[in-house]
Amino acid sequence: MGKFSSLTDDELTNRVIGIALDLHSQLGPCLLENAYKKAFSLKLIKEGFDIEVEKVMPLFIDGIKVEVAYKIDILVENKLVLELKSVEKITDVHLAQTINYLSLGNFRLGLILNFNVTRLKFGIQRVINKHFRES
Repeated sequence: MGKFSSLTDDELTNRVIGIALDLHSQLGPCLLENAYKKAFSLKLIKEGFDIEVEKVMPLFIDGIKVEVAYKIDILVENKLVLELKSVEKITDVHLAQTINYLSLGNFRLGLILNFNVTRLKFGIQRVINKHFRES
């Protein structure tokens, strides 16, 4: 566990969004998603966050593990799912993708961060897993 594992969801979210805002102010819009993912990962690590990049999410059906390529862009402190985008706008497909990751991993909270905007505050969408089960 990282040094930030004891933060509340709101505290963790606010810190991560602050780092994302700083990243966007330095890089601006219009880069590829992978550029933002790499730079964001490095900034999170530098700040001391425990992260997993491209965390593979298993899919189970009838008790059988199905090997598929579902990957969370960045998982922060084993509880905050980050889906990074560089698109014209966040769509229902992006929302559904994030909800699926939250459900598959039993995570409560996710953020969709679309860096292809003039001001990042217009590219942030918070997603809550309504079916989250406390472990």
